[in-house]
Amino acid sequence: MNAIKIGETVPDFTLPASNGNSVSLSQYRGRKVILYFYPKNMTSACTQEACEFRDAHERIVAKDAVILGISADSLESHAKFIAKNGLPFLLLSDEEHKVSEMFGVWQLKKMYGREFMGIVRSTFLIDEAGVLREEWRKVRVKGHVEAALQKLGTE
Repeated sequence: MNAIKIGETVPDFTLPASNGNSVSLSQYRGRKVILYFYPKNMTSACTQEACEFRDAHERIVAKDAVILGISADSLESHAKFIAKNGLPFLLLSDEEHKVSEMFGVWQLKKMYGREFMGIVRSTFLIDEAGVLREEWRKVRVKGHVEAALQKLGTE
């Protein structure tokens, strides 16, 4: 799988979004995009990460950037996750893993001795022209949102 590399233009994609619309990456040209992939709604680490992005939302918007979260969960699951945690940004549903595969985050994972395919927690910073500027792969949640914010400020 040839994942998108830093310095390359990210191909446009369209996914169903938690607001009931389809959202395309190209809609955000002219703004920076923090695109974060996470394994599953309602799990502890994913909830912590979503809440940290929620708490940093105003600071991110102030830098003329937008947050988009992507998982393989259904829109119905996204709606519950947003309602439970008061998330002010869109979650996109990648149930067929097309965008996750494009970014190289749909991978074989191991947990409790079993293997399965799933999203490896990763975040990507895309600039105003649609070029990938930064990537964080196999993210540890603690301190991650702050690192992304620092990068956002230095672009």
